[in-house]
Amino acid sequence: MILFPAIDLKDGACVRLLRGDMDAATVFNDNPADQARAFVEAGADWLHIVDLNGAFDGQSVNGDAVRGILDVTRAAGVRVQLGGGIRTPDHVAAWLADGVDRVILGTAAVKDPSLVIDSCKNYPGRVAVGIDARGGRVAVEGWAETSDLAAGELAQRFEDAGVAALIYTDIDRDGAMQGPNVAATVALARAVSIPVIASGGVSSLADVEVFLPYAADGIAGVISGRAIYDGRIDLAAALARLREEA
Repeated sequence: MILFPAIDLKDGACVRLLRGDMDAATVFNDNPADQARAFVEAGADWLHIVDLNGAFDGQSVNGDAVRGILDVTRAAGVRVQLGGGIRTPDHVAAWLADGVDRVILGTAAVKDPSLVIDSCKNYPGRVAVGIDARGGRVAVEGWAETSDLAAGELAQRFEDAGVAALIYTDIDRDGAMQGPNVAATVALARAVSIPVIASGGVSSLADVEVFLPYAADGIAGVISGRAIYDGRIDLAAALARLREEA
């Protein structure tokens, strides 16, 4: 199972939000490349990056910061998945050409599902779908809108599309340090054959380890942000623990 340290970008800085509220952002580092370097030095194999401004604007806003991170990860052989504002074929193609290993389509998965299907065909293994849920319903446009679509229903729409992973975030848990929604995450993994990455509320090593028994059910990874930044999770120790289980 992979532990993905998260870099959420707002106005060029690394931040964490509370339940997706852009007005409740805590800045942890104003140099995203340096933050990426710290994660790389701790032993991360993957980084999870989200352009928060881009998620609202529908296009890349923190592109310079992302490219600075890619300069660091490329040199170290560390892989990157990126979401936020990726809404068109040109967006997908440009980021993959710039060195992003996997793009994450969230709003587009709801509003333009053909983009997911076509991108999976054109770039096998390099497209993930972000499913961000509030009360079990999928939220879009930077979590500003909640649809009537259930998380499981959205996932099943792409069962045979070739999606590399589903990134499932429980918005009510995100940044709240109250633990992940294990039941909902595992239920989603069991409902589809696509690997699932858990996100939202992961606040301790125990919250990472709780998913280990569900690897056979399709849980492929866990994302954590605030808990790593504030020291509740020692990234190097957590990565070593997961490698013991590999």
